[in-house]
Amino acid sequence: MIPQEKIDQILQRFEFLEAKMAAGAEADEYVALSKEYSALEAVVAQARAFRQLTADIEEAEAMLSDPEMKEFAQEELGSLRARLPEAEQEMRLALLPRDAADDKSAILEIRAGTGGDEAALFAGDLFGMYSRYAAERGWRIEVMEESPGEVGGFKEIVAQVKGDGVFARLKFESGVHRVQRVPATESGGRIHTSAATVAVLPEAEEIDIEIRNEDIRIDTMRASGAGGQHVNTTDSAVRITHLPTGIVVTSSEKSQHANRAKAMQVLRARLFDQKRQAADAERSAERKGQVGSGDRSERIRTYNFPQGRVSDHRINLTLYKLDQVMQGDVDELIDALAAADQAAKLAEMEAA
Repeated sequence: MIPQEKIDQILQRFEFLEAKMAAGAEADEYVALSKEYSALEAVVAQARAFRQLTADIEEAEAMLSDPEMKEFAQEELGSLRARLPEAEQEMRLALLPRDAADDKSAILEIRAGTGGDEAALFAGDLFGMYSRYAAERGWRIEVMEESPGEVGGFKEIVAQVKGDGVFARLKFESGVHRVQRVPATESGGRIHTSAATVAVLPEAEEIDIEIRNEDIRIDTMRASGAGGQHVNTTDSAVRITHLPTGIVVTSSEKSQHANRAKAMQVLRARLFDQKRQAADAERSAERKGQVGSGDRSERIRTYNFPQGRVSDHRINLTLYKLDQVMQGDVDELIDALAAADQAAKLAEMEAA
């Protein structure tokens, strides 16, 4: 059964927000209220539609006692009751606890793992895959830090992905991605296995994470690069160490001011993610079966080039469309992961 008191609470909160905004809240408060209001709009629309459906069913049931209306009521009831299971399922999904970070932009970090040069090339392929996916969705990608591989690709690349709902779509991508293919440098045609790790962090704002000046150490150093006068003479690269956690971030472009801003942005994202991970750990027993656990040491996906398949091990899904996936067609994977996560949360909510 749908918990009616939960629906009542949501509708009451929505009406309160409407009244508060109409009364003329202060600018900062208005922004916070409008964000919550927007987040509730879809849920409220679903709740009102569900309420209307159940009210129509009750009205039709009441008409059964009227001989003149009985035939019409029976026909109407059949139609209304047929819609009820789908409406109940949609209402359950709408009532699921919402990840507050879903609407945020994200920091995407990709690092070459085991496999040497081939791992770096694969890290580059993954970055290309996500870049094409972002372009399809109208998101903007800005590289914040990169360390090229010896023969191509990246030893490490960190990028900001800006847009609506970025984290909601990419959050299931965190983990170890494994590739099986014949490297371009392999003359014998042997299939190699290598890996890259992906971390997707919700972008944090200053209101999400406060970083005190006394908790960080900022060092400047020579920018690394292919060479040239700027690289050799200017201490523009910035390294920030967060003393309480030991987290270290760097940025090494030409502007020291820009580097500091970018490094602080990444540091905030990592601290925010750490805070989220700690909260999840408190519920680890409940979340063991959930897709979005965020364990970055877990091997989540294998890309097998000889067989043209990609397999997600968390949901036992295999697609024979590897070429399309590498071109950024990853919606089928992400949709399946989101559906599995929703199913796990529904089971958890109904068991409570």
